[in-house]
Amino acid sequence: MKGVFVTGTDTGVGKTIVVGLLAKYLSDNGFNVVTQKWVQTGSRDFSGSDVAEHIRLMGSGGAALRRYQKYMLPYLYTPPVSPHLASQLENRRTVSCKIKKYYSFLSRKFDFVIVEGVGGALVPYDKKNLVIDIARELSLPVLVVAQNKLGAINHTLLTIEALRRRKRKILGIVFNNIKKEDRRILKDNPEIVKTLSGEKVLGVLSWNRNSDRLYEQFIPIGKKIRKEIFTARNKPRRDPQKN
Repeated sequence: MKGVFVTGTDTGVGKTIVVGLLAKYLSDNGFNVVTQKWVQTGSRDFSGSDVAEHIRLMGSGGAALRRYQKYMLPYLYTPPVSPHLASQLENRRTVSCKIKKYYSFLSRKFDFVIVEGVGGALVPYDKKNLVIDIARELSLPVLVVAQNKLGAINHTLLTIEALRRRKRKILGIVFNNIKKEDRRILKDNPEIVKTLSGEKVLGVLSWNRNSDRLYEQFIPIGKKIRKEIFTARNKPRRDPQKN
């Protein structure tokens, strides 16, 4: 298992944080890890991209990754809009074969490639194709990130249905709490989504601005994700980091 695709239930739900923390966790546990975002919009250069934030969250484990930034971020568009519209506005095509080529390059160089999706699960990169189509073509299992708030039940269940329809293996769901929300909602959302969908809820991240404390919270979640990654295939595969 060389890669995992991280999608959200919407834009701004915390995918970047989860990808960066997962990359740090795997790196801290002895894996050679790189992240990737196939299409970035709303940024003028690499330094303002989500991939740059992954590297920051990885700390020392991400220090050597900047030389791969060409492959980590195949497409960068300035307008803060959907990828299909950004490519139209800048008169540039987003080509899936380039994305797959860059992903394959990184998968040969690293133990893991963690791909951050763009917005939600059904975001188009042109007028005919969705970003999740590329993940399907690459046979990537999917980790779902949901923002834990009122409305998360509907958004998460719709995301799960869309992924199942495309026959994507769902590793599980991570919920990100928002700063101010009814505690009853925060507690109930993961429980009812698990009950209704039958999918695994791998953890809930509390709202916290401190990256170190957030990572401490994430460690048990990262452990569960690692377990799911290594059991995602039909045939058993040994986890080299298993204690």
